[in-house]
Amino acid sequence: METFDTIVIGAGMSGLAAGIRLAQYDQRVVVLDRHSLWGGLNSFYKKKGRRFDVGLHALTNYVPKGTKGRPLTRILRQLRIPYDALQLGEQTGSRVSFPGVSLRWTNDFEVLRAEIADKFPGQIDGFDRLVRDIAGYPDLVEVEGEPPMARDELKAYITDQTLVEMLLLPLLYYGSPTPDDVEWASFIILFKSLYEEGFARPEGGVRTVLDLLRNRFKELGGELRMNNGVSRILSGQGGVEGVVLDDGTELRAPVVLSSAGYVETLGLTEAADVVSSADVGPLTFVEYLTVLDQRPADLGHDDTIVFFNTEDRLVYGPPEKGALVDDRSGVICCPDNYASAEPLPDALFRLTLLARHDTWTAMPEDEYVAAKERIWESAHATAAPYAFDARPHAVYVDGFTPRTIQKFTGHLGGAVYGSPRKQRSGRTPIDGLFLCGTDQGYLGIVGAMLSGIAMANQHALAVR
Repeated sequence: METFDTIVIGAGMSGLAAGIRLAQYDQRVVVLDRHSLWGGLNSFYKKKGRRFDVGLHALTNYVPKGTKGRPLTRILRQLRIPYDALQLGEQTGSRVSFPGVSLRWTNDFEVLRAEIADKFPGQIDGFDRLVRDIAGYPDLVEVEGEPPMARDELKAYITDQTLVEMLLLPLLYYGSPTPDDVEWASFIILFKSLYEEGFARPEGGVRTVLDLLRNRFKELGGELRMNNGVSRILSGQGGVEGVVLDDGTELRAPVVLSSAGYVETLGLTEAADVVSSADVGPLTFVEYLTVLDQRPADLGHDDTIVFFNTEDRLVYGPPEKGALVDDRSGVICCPDNYASAEPLPDALFRLTLLARHDTWTAMPEDEYVAAKERIWESAHATAAPYAFDARPHAVYVDGFTPRTIQKFTGHLGGAVYGSPRKQRSGRTPIDGLFLCGTDQGYLGIVGAMLSGIAMANQHALAVR
């Protein structure tokens, strides 16, 4: 039986960042993951000789090198990773499009402000007041009782419902576990990370970030054990005691940090009855990755990311019972449209849609394959007016569904943004067992790393 100072469950961004932070303080720490590739919800894979990113549309929270006091530069300082190692290329510009109106933004916040002043002139004073009021909020706000929701709070600033819907849609798609709304604290985090800071892409994609984290962890003496899933978390009267792996091996530690999710983590313990089906996140997605025969810019499309909505009221929730997807809204990402030292190996068109987990998982294999092909055709027809028609330029198509997400992340329901009930303190009913990652409350790739660092600092290092 091996003994560690801390066991970390999950080799995603938050788990690896937590491991690095602990190893910096000479803890004996092991990061465990059931799968062979590290990254969790933001990983990579290779198929037919092509390499694809999973999850990463953008590294949010972009700021230029040397910017102080922002989430990106803070995590790099704490992990001791040089800024230049990320090899970041900025977005050319993104937009949110509703019927008859669109708003564009870049990594220069004044572009978005000018768009709102032009298209919603009566709302610009309220928008400016919103920006001023949220400027002083911390990155994570502890709230007792029911948290306030963004729609309710925005009424004090913006009276045009279309502008409210347009500002919300990108934020919901990039971090909300709640249909049609988002907690106010999360809105503030997302608003700053998407609109005030912006989008960038590491040269080489998500693997650049993941390899930096993995290599840094190993350099510090941390142990990364892939293909080592956790079947049970051990605890006694004194709190957490360790874990049992899928093969029956026991590992002991007085602290366990889990990025597996709130419901999923407690499901491995004797406190499983604390959670209910209402704690399982309802939001999941289908994403298609279409390799093109031409670069998007050559087809007249320069936007990096487009969030589209075909109705006046935003659509963000589980599709109706029996449906596979809801294509009334979605996200189009063209990774070519980031500044890059070299062109990507393949021109790529990524389309993300809301999906229904139970419909996708109930189908036999032959129906499942046919459904993926059928939805690819119809969804790209719907998305074409917001970018271009990718179908005649497709040379290869792959994609993933809620079934894939649950298989490779273990998230019940294929829930990408986890449980609607966030545990911002990271604490669980079991002493010594803490959460990091999505269900702790930080959002996005930078947020995931920040979560791992914060929970390691507050809990795993504080007990020493």
